[in-house]
Amino acid sequence: MWVSAMIRHFPIGAECQPEGGTHFRVWAPNARQLSLILNHQTDSAIAFQPETNGYWSLFHPDAQAGDRYQLQINDDQCLYPDPASHYQPDGPHQASCIVNPHVFSWTDNAWAGIPSGRHVLYEMHIGTFTQAGTYQAAALELKELARLGITTLELMPIAEFDGEFGWGYDVVGFFAPFHGYGSPDDFRAFINEAHAQGMAVILDVIYNHVGPSGAYHSVFSENYYSERYKSDWGAAINFDGVESAAVREFFIANVCYWIETFHLDGLRFDATHFIYDDSPLHIIAEMIDRARQVAAHKTLYFIGENESQQAYATDSITQGGFGLDAVWNDDFHHSANVAIRGKREAYFHDYTGTAQELVSLVKWGYLYQGQYYAWQEKVRGTPVLAKAATCFISFLQNHDQVANSGFGKRLHQHIHPGDMRAMTALLLLAPQTPLLFQGQEFGASAPFLFFADHAPELAASVEIGRTEFLSQFPSLHSALSVAYIHRPESRKTFDRCKLDFSEREHHAAIYQLHQDLLALRRQDPVFSDPYHVDGAVISQKAFLLRFFATTNEMDRLLIINLDADLWCESLAEPLVAPPAGCHWQLTWSSEHPKYGGEGIHGLNLSRSFVISGHSAQVLMAVAGNQEE
Repeated sequence: MWVSAMIRHFPIGAECQPEGGTHFRVWAPNARQLSLILNHQTDSAIAFQPETNGYWSLFHPDAQAGDRYQLQINDDQCLYPDPASHYQPDGPHQASCIVNPHVFSWTDNAWAGIPSGRHVLYEMHIGTFTQAGTYQAAALELKELARLGITTLELMPIAEFDGEFGWGYDVVGFFAPFHGYGSPDDFRAFINEAHAQGMAVILDVIYNHVGPSGAYHSVFSENYYSERYKSDWGAAINFDGVESAAVREFFIANVCYWIETFHLDGLRFDATHFIYDDSPLHIIAEMIDRARQVAAHKTLYFIGENESQQAYATDSITQGGFGLDAVWNDDFHHSANVAIRGKREAYFHDYTGTAQELVSLVKWGYLYQGQYYAWQEKVRGTPVLAKAATCFISFLQNHDQVANSGFGKRLHQHIHPGDMRAMTALLLLAPQTPLLFQGQEFGASAPFLFFADHAPELAASVEIGRTEFLSQFPSLHSALSVAYIHRPESRKTFDRCKLDFSEREHHAAIYQLHQDLLALRRQDPVFSDPYHVDGAVISQKAFLLRFFATTNEMDRLLIINLDADLWCESLAEPLVAPPAGCHWQLTWSSEHPKYGGEGIHGLNLSRSFVISGHSAQVLMAVAGNQEE
């Protein structure tokens, strides 16, 4: 265990001291000697002192916040950034910058996080959310997002990556907020403002691989990366091999750093199925456990992408699980998209989009819980029938899925507007945790494309890889289609993805739809906290969901029809029967003209009735007989 008179909070990195000066600590088992170069003064190198287990440290009495520093290892004439740098003002290849996180004036002391089950997620990419693409510009829009009904911002990765723009998944500086979006304190100000508006902020973190350009970890130790495992996107991280204890310490510190020094409310773990660890305690579980310890004063929220759909992802740590609060549910996206788009290419192959699938999604979460999955030619998932509905995050769009359409089109640009309204009602009223992708709430016209700023040789390789990935979709495989796919390395591709907030007014109908549905979810005591939800199929494309309350007189019905008008002489389904002494009263319809609908069709379930085509309708139980 490392001991020092210096006051340190984290095991690695540069930390300003209360009495002045800065203490530096680096894990560099490859080093025979290690030197600090401060403010580019190469003729004044200062030697680190070796510790045990490959660690090196030094205290510089004059180094302070804002100073630049680099590391020189052995006889290498190259100068390197700190692997645990807190800021790279000029990008990942240049000098690191000392940051003092304690000088920022937080005003969120009373913030305790979002209660369990109350999350409405909004996925945001800082670089394209506003025209300026900065933390400061994004902060100006938070009040409106809160007014809309968003409770939790899920930020696409903001840790340092190479290039001027990108999705953020090519992380190389795990402790450094991306310099192109602003300073670390700008990011703190963004989070502080979100808390002031009553919203939590969670960050998408990448612990399954390292980016292809700008990562210098292997200079200090080749054991940062694993030779046992392979990743689809880059070098896998060594969590269970030789010298993995220090690597684990590095990344556990990274989690605690984001939670403590930026007041984040949790994390979204990317591709958990590619975070390899054969240790007795999986690294994800250890990260979450340590984070909850350092922020025990508030409710944290940890979610993950788990493509293999394993129950252990949301099992508690004491049960041998990861301890995640929720997981993205691709099944919901895929089935819903097949239902309203009708395309079953590639990974949509195993979904039919029937009413039964949609009912099952609401009742049981994942559709694949251990059955054979033809697309992958293997069994997929494990049983999760007993999981709470809020453990599953449902979405109609996210960054991957919009971009994977090939041309970055939003879902509403593909389908009947009535179906979009109806599926939005299902997304926002079902008991699962809903996620909206930036701009979805006002029918954004801006596409979301794959973009990544790389040097020419790497850019060419990335473009080839992207084209190969999209080739799994037959409609995107032809030379004619490929010719229209935008080049990832082009700034025009990036700039096209920026949102235009004037569309909140220009597309006021869809914006009002989202606002009203989120208010209904939040304010209606049954939709906000149903006692039980069941469902029934009416036809191949029509179904109903009954939201049971603790008292029968408060039950709700959600009826969705994704086909033409449906005439019902009678309906042999007990879920449509009203509670004793009550009748059903229509209270909300997606066909209201204010949403761009074609008018509300009367719905009297006490006699023969018509379910309007391409619509969603909400009915509530009301005491007394049905009026004619």
